[in-house]
Parts: sequence; structure tokens; C-alpha cells
Amino acid sequence: MSQDSLPLDDYMPYRLAVASSAVSALISTAYESLYGLKIPEWRLIFILREDGPTTQQALVKRAGMDKVTISRAAQALAKRRLITRAPHEHDGRSHHLILTAEGERLYADVAPAAAEYERIMLAGFSPDEVVQFKKWLRRVEEAALKAQNGTEG
Repeated sequence: MSQDSLPLDDYMPYRLAVASSAVSALISTAYESLYGLKIPEWRLIFILREDGPTTQQALVKRAGMDKVTISRAAQALAKRRLITRAPHEHDGRSHHLILTAEGERLYADVAPAAAEYERIMLAGFSPDEVVQFKKWLRRVEEAALKAQNGTEG
């Protein structure tokens, strides 16, 4: 590739964004129609299930979503009684979000569907390629975060 040419289809950030959009469209359509969940909402459910009670600020970092998106998703989940809020023991201005029993039941329904979508998307990869692919995604994410924070790796 010459320095004065940048073919869009070979540009990694573009390829990653297009792939992410395709995956999100597939999953969001299914989760919305089957479970009434938007992507930020199912991410919060999965994170709370994995991490336990968590503050909205911690969710912003963990989910890679902005505060407004996290807040709206949390409000929608609380309205459906899938999560609840509990006071933060050290910060009176904050609270923990906690998955309710109903949220746990929904997770139990959604998780197998999520695993099946992942299986479908990765069906053309060998098990070793899947491991490598996930490692590479993490490395790209870490490099982007370092660059965003002004450090190099």
C-alpha cells in the first residue's frame, strides 16, 4: 500500500467497524424481538451477571459505552425489574446496580442464544483461530485505549 493511497476495504478500523455493525445488527434484531432487549441492556445484564453488583461508573469502563447510554439502559432494566439499585457503602452519591431474580432468569434464557450466535459467526474458524482472533481483538482494543489515553504500548 503506497503512502498516498489508503484503500478503505483494507483499512483495519473500517473493516472492524463494518464487522461490528453487522454483528450488532444480527444480535440486536434477535434480542429485541425475542427478549425486548436493546444491545446496551443485554450488555448490562451480562456484565452484572458476570461481575456482580456494580456502579454505573464501573459499567461505563467495562462496557465501553458512555454514561448516558448506561443510564438509559439501567433505567429501562430497572423499569422491567430486571435490575435493582442499592446504596453504595462508601459514596452516598452513587449506587450499585444488581441483577434481580427476574434478571437472572432472563440471562438464563438469553445466554444460550448468545452462545449460538457466536457459534454461527465463528463456524468458519478452527478452535485455534477462534482463540487467536479473540486475542487479536483484545490487543486492538488495548492499543486503541492506550492511544486514546496518550500512551504507547
